[in-house]
Amino acid sequence: MKELALMKGNEAIAEAAIRAGVDGYFGYPITPQSEVMEYLMLQKPEERTGMVVLQAESEVASINMVYGAAGTGKKVMTSSSSPGISLMQEGISYIAGAELPCLIVNVVRGGPGLGTIQPSQADYFQSTKGGGHGDYRLIVLAPASVQEMADYVDLGFELAFKYRNPALILTDGLIGQMMEKVELPAQKERTNKFDQSWVITGKTEDRERNIITSLNLVADLQYEHNLKLQEKYKKMEEDVMFEKIECDDAEFLLIAYGSSARICQKVVEIARGRGKKIGLLRPQTLFPFPTVAISKLARRVKGMMSVELSAGQMVEDVKLAVNGKVPVYHYGMLGGKIHSPEDVLSEVEDKFLGGY
Repeated sequence: MKELALMKGNEAIAEAAIRAGVDGYFGYPITPQSEVMEYLMLQKPEERTGMVVLQAESEVASINMVYGAAGTGKKVMTSSSSPGISLMQEGISYIAGAELPCLIVNVVRGGPGLGTIQPSQADYFQSTKGGGHGDYRLIVLAPASVQEMADYVDLGFELAFKYRNPALILTDGLIGQMMEKVELPAQKERTNKFDQSWVITGKTEDRERNIITSLNLVADLQYEHNLKLQEKYKKMEEDVMFEKIECDDAEFLLIAYGSSARICQKVVEIARGRGKKIGLLRPQTLFPFPTVAISKLARRVKGMMSVELSAGQMVEDVKLAVNGKVPVYHYGMLGGKIHSPEDVLSEVEDKFLGGY
C-alpha cells in the first residue's frame, strides 16, 4: 500500500527504486547525490526485495556494471552528479548503441570541472544531445518536486524497457537535497515479465544465441542500425510530457524545468496578482522535448523567456520550436547561484513588458 513520508529528493529516488522492484544499483559517491546510495545501503534492500546494492570502485566501473546487468534483462540503475556522469559517457554510449534499458540519475552540480556542490542545470546539453560519442539519445525526465523524484523512477524504467534505451532522471542539488512530503508507491515484485527475446540468459536450446554489443565493423550494417535508432528516437515523441500553468490567456510565456520551474511558478503567481498575463510551460521530458506545444503557443504570445540555471542551453531548443515567430530570450544563473522570483520578474518586465 502507499504511504506518506517526509524525505529528501535523493532519499525518495532510493526508496522508489526499492519499491519499483529494481534488481540492482551500482554507484559511486559524489555530492550532492550521495544520499541515494547511502539510503539504499541503510535500508538493506537485499533483505526486503533481493535488490543488489554495490559501491563500485569508480563511476566508470559502475556504468559498466549497469551495462552487463542490463544485458541479462535485469532492472538496473546508477546515480551520480555532473563530473561522475561525465566519466560514464563512454559506457552510456555503449548501452544506447546496444539498445539496453537502464535508469541513470544525475543530480546536477555547478561546473565546469569540479565546480561546486551547489545546484545547476548546465548538464542539459550533455543529457539531451547524447553526451557521449555517436548519434544517440537518452529519454530525459525532469522532476520539479520530491514527489516527481519518486514517481519518475518507475516511469523511467517503464520507458526504458518500452524503447530498450537508457532513461535519465535529470535533477539538481536543490531538489535532491530539499525535503518535502511524498506519497510513496506500493511495493512491486521483482519480475522479468517482458519481451526477453534479446536477453542473454545462457540458454540457447530453443533459439539463436543473443549477442549484445555496440560494435559493428560492416559499414552498411552500422548504417542500417543507426537508421533504426533514429526511427526509435522519433517514436519517443509520443511520450512527451509537459505541464502548462496559466497558459490559456498568457501574453508572455516562461519556459523552465526542474527547480527553475518552481521559481517561475511563483513568478507567474506574483505577476498575475499584478494583472500581468504571464504563463509557464514546464517540460517534464527534456527528450522528447515539447516542441509542438511550444510552437503552438508561439502563435499567440508576444514573447518567451527560457529561465535556466545555466548560461543558456535549453533556450536553443525553445528557439528551434518557436522558429522565429516571436522573440525568445534567456535568463540564467551560473555556477550554483539560484534565481529569486523577483529577479526573474524584473527581467521579464525589462525584456517584454516595457510599461505594459
